[in-house]
Amino acid sequence: MYPSRSSRLRRKLLLIMCTLRVTPHITGSLLHSMSELCPAYAPFFSAMGCAFAIALTGMGASYGTAKSSVGIFTTGVLRPDLMVRSVIPVVMAGIIGIYGLVVSVAISNGLKMNMPLYTGFIQLGAGLAVGLAGLAAGFAVGIVGDAGVRGFGQQPKLYTGMILILIFAEVLGLYGMIVAIILNSKAHPIGFSC
Repeated sequence: MYPSRSSRLRRKLLLIMCTLRVTPHITGSLLHSMSELCPAYAPFFSAMGCAFAIALTGMGASYGTAKSSVGIFTTGVLRPDLMVRSVIPVVMAGIIGIYGLVVSVAISNGLKMNMPLYTGFIQLGAGLAVGLAGLAAGFAVGIVGDAGVRGFGQQPKLYTGMILILIFAEVLGLYGMIVAIILNSKAHPIGFSC
């Protein structure tokens, strides 16, 4: 008894795919086509991850800069001699935007026309991880910077405490960048291509 024509074709297709080193994905007895695993809209999710990374960290950095600047200028009216030391929160808020830029560039380097949906989702997650962490860190740096600079203007001994709290607020964005880089490193499955 000979195997049916469809099972012979399936075996030939599997042999060709193995020869070309394309990983076949079999669920039950059905062979999924590559278009199901690599749809045309997969790069959209990577592009959105790239956009979320830079946009959300930019929003956090700009909020932190604006909120800290209010405290700096309020303190500068009463104590102009403290203006230079009061700029630290603004610098730390600006660094948050760099985290988003790094991840956005890393995601955009992996952006291709034909890519697995898995890669698109992982890169979207990476962009959201750094973006939301950067947004939260920007809010924290802005609020701490505003209150810290105002307090520092009245009591100079608060400077060290303000810097320590700013570091703890800033590190939230760094955690998001680390998670995003780890996610992006796992975005391209080994042995699979579209």
